[in-house]
Amino acid sequence: MTRATERTAGLVRSVRQEQLGLLTPCEKFEVKDLINHLEWVAELFESLARKGPRVEQGPYTGDFPERAGRALAAWSRPEAWEGTSPAMGMPMTTLAHMYLVDMVVHGWDLARATGQEYEPDPEAVERALGFTETMVEMGRRRGAFGPPVAVPDDAAPFDRLLGVIGRDPAWTP
Repeated sequence: MTRATERTAGLVRSVRQEQLGLLTPCEKFEVKDLINHLEWVAELFESLARKGPRVEQGPYTGDFPERAGRALAAWSRPEAWEGTSPAMGMPMTTLAHMYLVDMVVHGWDLARATGQEYEPDPEAVERALGFTETMVEMGRRRGAFGPPVAVPDDAAPFDRLLGVIGRDPAWTP
């Protein structure tokens, strides 16, 4: 979680004001919307790690790196990983993996949209891919993932992750 979050926070810090309206591989979002989504993800998963309520997304504030730091601090506590989330009714380890997938994939979305280099952590990719392959149908039913995008059988793990959740690894702006 830490490496994926730090990489994505670094990308967010490098976004220039004039890039906020650019399209991203995540069809629902322009760059500003994507960063706002990341802000909400960090705030939500901080609350969930503390066994708190599900929080609603607020307006864009431009403070994702700070929120992400608070989320990581909340998940650094051993009790964050124990039991089931009262707000979501899911095991805490499942929620942690959901957060990881968001950080890894939305980091790529942001990098692609803004022309930044992005090399996801290989361990994070393996964990995210394994988790996503088991949860993809639920993710599609909830609108988190799109229809699969075909990738070659021998594609790199990250390209397979992108394809499973409905991203085209060859996407360009």
